[in-house]
Amino acid sequence: MKIESWKEGGFVNVPEKQAVSLEEFYRMRETTDRILEYIAGAVLMPPSPSTQHQRISGRLYVKLFHFVEKKPCEVFHAPFDIELKSERIEGKTIVVPDLTVICDQSGLTDTKFVGVPTLIIEILSPSNQAHDLVFKLNLYMQYGVHEYWIVNPMHSVVQVYSLNDDGQYEQAGVWKETGMACSRTLDGFSVDVEQLFRP
Repeated sequence: MKIESWKEGGFVNVPEKQAVSLEEFYRMRETTDRILEYIAGAVLMPPSPSTQHQRISGRLYVKLFHFVEKKPCEVFHAPFDIELKSERIEGKTIVVPDLTVICDQSGLTDTKFVGVPTLIIEILSPSNQAHDLVFKLNLYMQYGVHEYWIVNPMHSVVQVYSLNDDGQYEQAGVWKETGMACSRTLDGFSVDVEQLFRP
C-alpha cells in the first residue's frame, strides 16, 4: 500500500512503512517555516502562496469576518491548524486550510481547532489543483465539513460544494468571472466574483 504525500510540484508515493508518526511530524514543523499538513501518516507541503493568492485570501477573510462578527462563529486564516475529528475515522488528520469558519467553538484550543469546521475555503495554486479539487474534496466530505469552497485564480472560478442529507457533497454552484458566489451553509453570505479576482 502506498501513501500519497504532497510535495512542491506534485504527489510522491511513500511506502507505508515510512509513514511518519505524529511526534515526528511536530518535530519536522519545528525545523521549517513552511506550512505542513498531516494525513494518514503522510506529511503534505502545500506550495507557497502567490501575490494573487494572498489578495484573494485577504478579501475573503474581510468579508467573512464582518459577516460572522455578530454570529456565534469565527473565521481563521492560514496558518491555523484544523485537526479533523470523526468517530468513524481513525488516525490523526491535521490540515491548514486557507480560510476556515468555525461555528461550534467547543473544539477551539490555544493552538488549534479539533473537530469539524462549518466551512473551509481553499485557494488553488498551479501546482496543487488536483490536490484541492480531488483529494481535499473527498477528505472534507468524509469528515463532514458542511461546505467547501474551491477558489481558482487561474480561471477566475469559484466552486461551492455542500453536504446533502446523505453526507455527500453536491455542487451548490459554479461562478466564472462574474456573479455572486453564495453560501448555503452561511445563509446570506455572498461574494462578488469579479471583485474577488480583480488584480
